[in-house]
Amino acid sequence: MRVHVVSDVHGNAEGLARAGEGADALVCLGDLILFLDYADHSRGIFPELFGVENADRIVELRTARRFTEARELARSLWDGVDRDSVVEQAVRKQYAELFAAFPTPTYATYGNVDVPHLWPEYARPGTTVLDGERVEIGGLVFGFVGGGLRSPMRTPYEIDDETYAAKLAALGEVDVLCSHIPPDVPELCYDTVARRFERGSAALLETIRATRPRYALFGHVHQPLARRMRVGATECVNVGHFAATDTPWVLEW
Repeated sequence: MRVHVVSDVHGNAEGLARAGEGADALVCLGDLILFLDYADHSRGIFPELFGVENADRIVELRTARRFTEARELARSLWDGVDRDSVVEQAVRKQYAELFAAFPTPTYATYGNVDVPHLWPEYARPGTTVLDGERVEIGGLVFGFVGGGLRSPMRTPYEIDDETYAAKLAALGEVDVLCSHIPPDVPELCYDTVARRFERGSAALLETIRATRPRYALFGHVHQPLARRMRVGATECVNVGHFAATDTPWVLEW
């Protein structure tokens, strides 16, 4: 059995269409939408609306952790714009292309920049969306928990710690634990390019220690200090920033 795993697709529909080649199934750990490309500030919803110069500035402020100033800049740019309508229109355009690229079968969960309420409109037969749910693939039980935790970035799908922990508890024991964000381990949460710690989940780390899945797979941190490490009996793996690598992580058994 061979499963390919991707995360942080961020608009890479062309790569996504090839991601399942040679695999029995594809697993996607979220962040389909590209709102702002931190490597190329000309790409994404934000620069399409407000230009590259404003994208440069907001990335500069966020990288410097000057989040209040970044929010003030964003607020001034959005003033007078029907934000919800404009963003939803742009997100729908990306989702139409990205969901069409999923191979069959695909098992997917949400990232922190995704918009879950739109997914049922675009998920085709052959794409199974799971969040706080489990599924058997090739004799192994995969559990999925989507989204991110509250952060200064205020991305679209951030939830409180208690809700996230409840979704984990609903999974029970699984062989492969799939999430968008990493467990709260410093080496797995630190982004060496952004030079900051992303939010990992303490509940996810506790679940790994308590239930001892074979693998814990995640993304979210694009350039992690450590891409994989063992926590007890569990191999914890950042499957990679698919938008940049164009390469899925491979799980075979």
